[in-house]
Amino acid sequence: MSDLLARITVNPRQCGGRPCIRGMRIRVSDVLDLFVAGLSAEQILEEMPDLEADDLRASLLYASRKLNHPVLVA
Repeated sequence: MSDLLARITVNPRQCGGRPCIRGMRIRVSDVLDLFVAGLSAEQILEEMPDLEADDLRASLLYASRKLNHPVLVA
């Protein structure tokens, strides 16, 4: 799974430091928004031919890992 996460890059000079896919200007949030809009993985890959299936999986894994953190309540 760490191989998938290596596909996600963060560069403060690109897309405002938001997580992107393989250094491209395609943000993880762009991919997630397409899933939310109801597009299938196949449709997303057709819409964005620079992406690969593993990029979509990496986006989902990244989002899952970001949400799965402990919340400390004082």
